[in-house]
Order: sequence, then C-alpha cells, then structure tokens
Amino acid sequence: MKKATLITGLEFIDGAIDEIVFTNPDNGYTVCRFQPESGEVITVVGSFPPLTPGEVLRIRGQWELNPRFGRQFKVDHFTLTLPSSVKGIEKFLASGLVKGIGPVLAKRIVGTFGAGTIDILTREPERLGEVGGVGAVKLKEIRRSWAEHQDIRDLIMFLQEHSVSTSLATKIYRQYGDRSFTVLKTNPYQLSLDIWGVGFKTADQIALKLGMDPGSLDRIKAYILYILEKDNEQGHIFSLASEVLEKCGTDLEVPADKAGVALDGLLKGEKVVSEEWGGGRALYLPFFYQAQEEVARSIHKLAGFPCRAPDFDLGQAVADTEKGLGMAFSPLQKLAIRESFERKILVITGGPGTGKTTIVRAVVDIFRKWGREVLLAAPTGRAAKRLLETTGQEARTIHRVLEFSPKQGTFKRNASNPLRGEALVIDEFSMVDLPLMYHLLKAVPPWMRLILVGDKDQLPSVGPGTLLRDIIESGTVDVVRLDEIFRQEKESLIVVNAHRVNQGQSLVYAPRTDKNADFYFIRQDDERKVFQTILKMCSSSIPYKLGLSPISPQIQVISPMYKGLVGVDNLNTELQARLNPGREGLQVGSREFRARDKVMQVRNDYDKDVFNGDIGIVLHADKAKFRLFVDFDGRTVSYERDELNDVTLAYAVSVHKAQGSEYQAVIMPLLTQHFIMLQRNLFYTALTRAKKLSVVIGSYKALYIAIKNDKPVKRNSLVKDKLIRLGGAEA
Repeated sequence: MKKATLITGLEFIDGAIDEIVFTNPDNGYTVCRFQPESGEVITVVGSFPPLTPGEVLRIRGQWELNPRFGRQFKVDHFTLTLPSSVKGIEKFLASGLVKGIGPVLAKRIVGTFGAGTIDILTREPERLGEVGGVGAVKLKEIRRSWAEHQDIRDLIMFLQEHSVSTSLATKIYRQYGDRSFTVLKTNPYQLSLDIWGVGFKTADQIALKLGMDPGSLDRIKAYILYILEKDNEQGHIFSLASEVLEKCGTDLEVPADKAGVALDGLLKGEKVVSEEWGGGRALYLPFFYQAQEEVARSIHKLAGFPCRAPDFDLGQAVADTEKGLGMAFSPLQKLAIRESFERKILVITGGPGTGKTTIVRAVVDIFRKWGREVLLAAPTGRAAKRLLETTGQEARTIHRVLEFSPKQGTFKRNASNPLRGEALVIDEFSMVDLPLMYHLLKAVPPWMRLILVGDKDQLPSVGPGTLLRDIIESGTVDVVRLDEIFRQEKESLIVVNAHRVNQGQSLVYAPRTDKNADFYFIRQDDERKVFQTILKMCSSSIPYKLGLSPISPQIQVISPMYKGLVGVDNLNTELQARLNPGREGLQVGSREFRARDKVMQVRNDYDKDVFNGDIGIVLHADKAKFRLFVDFDGRTVSYERDELNDVTLAYAVSVHKAQGSEYQAVIMPLLTQHFIMLQRNLFYTALTRAKKLSVVIGSYKALYIAIKNDKPVKRNSLVKDKLIRLGGAEA
C-alpha cells in the first residue's frame, strides 16, 4: 500500500469541527471535516480526544496527499480555543455545548452582541437578559452552563498536555467540580475509586505523567484496590493474597516486601479485609466481606424460623388449583407447590420446559385464595414483565420492590422498614448477585417465606457470587429439582437440545424437509460465510418466517465474543448499516446512534431507572443539543452528551447481556475462533433464550467443544462454606 506524501511544511489553522467522519476509540485516530475561519471545509486527520461538531480548535500540522483519500491536513498538535468570528461564535453556541442555547437563540444572541458575544458571556452574562426569549430561568441555566464550560475547558487544556480525553475531563469535573485540580495533583488514583469507567490504568497514566513516583506506596495501594475491584467485576467475591502480591511484582515491578507493606497499610486503614482460607489469605473489599457474612447468616437464620402452617387442606387446594388452571401437575410440581407453603426458604430449580412457571402460577393462585399477599420480583425489568404476563399478578424488579432511592443511594426497605406480605417469590434467581441479595435479605422479615426460582445450569450473575449454586450445594436449604420435560415441550427441539447439552449429549436435528422446526444447526466453517448468513437471516429469512420487522427486539443475535468478524462489536456496526441505514444520528466515537436503532443500557442507572442489560429503541437523536431519547418499554429516557457511553447498539449482544431475556428468534455464531468462550453453560444459556426459533451457525468442532466443556470458570466465593459451617455449628 502506498503511503501518504507530505506536500507542505508546518502550518497553523484556526477553525471549528464541522463533522466527525471516523474515530477509532482505541487510539483516538480521527478523520473529521474542519471549517477554517476563512476558506472551504477541509479534511483533517490525527489523534484527538472525543470531539463534537462546533468545538473550536487551533490545529498544527502539514498537508499530505493520501493516495486513496486525496489532500488532507495531518495534525500533530492542537489546542482548544474560543471562536472569534461572528459566524464561528454562532455555530459554537448552536452546537449544544452550552445548555440552554440552541440554534435559534444562538442566532439572536450573536445578532445582539456580535463579535463581543464571548466577552459578554464571560464578564457580563446578566446582559443576556437583553435578548428576546432569555428570562430569569433561562439566564440562570446559561450562566451555570457557561461557567461549567469554562472550568471544563481549563481542565481539558491541562489534561490535554497529558493525553487525557475531553470526555474523561468532563467526567472528572462532574465528579469534583472546582476540586478537580487538587485531586489530580494530590492523588490522581482517587479517580479510579470515584468515577465509573476510570480504572487504575487510566489513573496511573495521569499520575505518572504528573510526576508520581512509580515505586510510591500510594501507587501500589491503588493497584491492589484495582485488582480487587477487577476481580469483583469478574464475579469473584474475594481475591487471593498470593496472586495479588505476585501481580504487584509483575505489573508494577516492585519488590514483594514493599507490596506487603502497601497491603498492610490498606488492612490497617480498613480499606481491605483479610481472612484465612485454604492455607492462604482471602482479600476482600470491606463491603463484600460484610455482604458475604450477612447473606450466609440471614439465610441460616430465616431457614430456622418457624413456618406458619396454612389453615386449610393444602392437598385439596393444590387439586382445586390444578382443576382451575386446567392442568395436570406432575408429582414434582405438586411437591414444589406444597413445599412453598411448608418451608421458610425453598429453592425450585430446573431447565426449560420443566414447569417452573406453572408452579409459580399455582403458588400465587393458592396464596390469593388464602387471602395472603405474595410479592413477585425478578432481577431485571424484562424478567419481571414476563412474570407478570404468566401469573397475572404485579411483578417488579428487586430494586423496585426494595424501593431504591436514587437521590439517597439507598433502599427504603430494610431491617427497620421490612417488606410486607406472606411470601416473596424471586424468579430468574441465578442472575441475583451478592450485593443485591445482601440488601434483599435485610428487608425480608422473619415471618416471610422466601421462594427462589431459577435454573442452576445457566450462567451465574454478572455481579459477584454464584448464589443459586452455593445455596443448593450447601445442603442447608430445601430444594426441589425439576427434571421432567412435559409432553407439550417434548416437541420443541430447543427444549430437548437444551437438556441434551446439559447432559453433555449431542444435539437432535430436524429433517431437512421440516420447515416448522424451532431449532436449526447450519454447518459452516468459514467465518466470512457465517457472517454473511447472519446478515441474510436477520434482514430477510427470519423476519419473513416469523412475520416480524427486521429491527424487531424479538430477533436477537447472541455472540460468544466481542471481537472478530462475527463478534458483538462488528455485527452491531454491520447490522445497523443493513437494517437501519441512511439516517443522520449522533456520532459518539466510532459509534453512531440513529432513530429506530436497538440499544442496550450497559450499567445500572438508578436515577433514570434503567439497568444493565435493558434494551430499548431510539426515538430521536437530537444533533443540535447532542441528546438521545430512548424508549424502554413505553417509557422515554433521555441521555446527555456525557451519558452516551452508558448505552450501546444491541443488534448483537453477548451471552451474559442476553441472560434473563427471551426472544422469538435467536441467531448464534459458533466457531473455533471463540475457543476461550466455548463452554457448556454459555451455549446452554444462549440456546434457552429462544422461544420460537434458535439458529446456530458454525462448525461441528466448535459445537462439540462447547457441549463437552463442562468446566466453567470458578468464582471465589465462601457463601457455601459459611452456610455449611453455620449449619454444623447449630447441629
């Protein structure tokens, strides 16, 4: 490939970003259209922090001739500035960077103050009241936003010298305000503890560039806390001290004794908790140690509390419900229903088609006839909605049942204000992590029954812990295991194959002539052909077969990996281009959000009442104010500029993100390139997300590996051990 040829010496150009053409978020390489203060729009390339159309820059660089793209200006340095021309000021204010000012008001303001507009905003903002449409409330909003913009700009200029992005500078300012410079200069590692999305590596990069000693105890302490947090993100409740100290030596190149001193300092300062375990030491962040202790203690205490017997013939009630629902319960289903009324804590576990939903319906029906309140909850909004549809009774997310208060950051339901009702049923319990269980059990009073329903063979929760498996394996709580597939479900190859996968057996396939089967395996070893098949199926084959729109949330691609041609990231880009093309949207780094796009929330946001994994449809992308409006199940949620990293495209999702959801159709690529993720529980979870149609496209070898690999990554948890110990101590 021919390289670009430099055709001029260094030049400086003042102007504004007109349009972002391309951005690589990994290295900041950006191609944009740039409007100089005089002359025509030019193409600019170089490494930049995330930029927004309307931002004003002074760029330094050289003109080059690219053999493919032609003449473009290659930037080697830039500074953020404020516009000076009337036209530049108007475009800058109209960009949405200053809240309260849109294109129309920007035109009025510049029409009133001309080239002196920036001076007025900075020194005499009260004079904006002279402009039509600027009342007291609007003036207050503009003054606050302009002051923020000035502070953020100063912070950006300071951090730009240390290669820190504009978006991160904005997050830092939002967190610390006028304390930003103090925090950065005294302990930049605080960023990794306080700001979501900032890890040790980012904070360390800033710290070292600001002159931090690489061997300082503050740096080692920050790294230890970073390791513990990362292990929590990987699902571990604790970390092993030996591994933590080894990583300090390897990654920070510090001697073991110095890492030990840093760890001792964290233990003395109660930033870390240590516990002897298995001949070594378990290290916890304090909350997770407390949560594990309290969860084990609460389960043990609740299980031992007397259970109030129903004042009616339970066997007759089960028979009446069976008749009322027009069903014939199996012996195991009858056992589960009876145990729900005779035990303080009961676990009901089973795969698809084993009748878990029927049991919950029956239990709710009998409680209703008894005149006692039963609460229904699930970890996600989607799972709660399904619970409502199947039982006909209100079901809410666990957060809503516990009445989470975003402003206070606490749950209103707790030990001093417990839940009310005779029983609490939690569906999809495999998705519940340790922190949520900790808060849940604090709110469960001793007289309440707790019924936990889930599939122990699905993936564990995204958050720390393996609670369902730990509780079952402890043997301290009554468990009903459902293993019979019901007659109507035996006709479903999705259900039959899910159970075969669970047992490590090969799959059953429909005859080639059967056009009504609900499961298909399409053999294809070539990754590019798998990719092309996915695009065809999503755009035409499956929508036609099921009578759905190609962008329906009921058609979902689930991929084991993020990278690669058939990984989540590339599939989202390509499926968006194929299914929702040609609409102008908001450019955020290398991503673009357009109206009608399918998107997913990627972290819990209690203020907006949207949670990690929730899927919505973009209603409107407001380019003027750089806002996004998303519909989540009939509720509109808005995202400001600095919140757009909280959502991502969702034409394709990972298996973890799909957990707890059900779709009419699921398409899954399965290739040996995905080797590290070819695990039985991953494949099983993806397969059981489909209700009407599941299509797996890939190689027999990858399929064989996925079915036979029954060694899921082990998580560090002592919940089971502590439950067993509590049970033994009582005995």
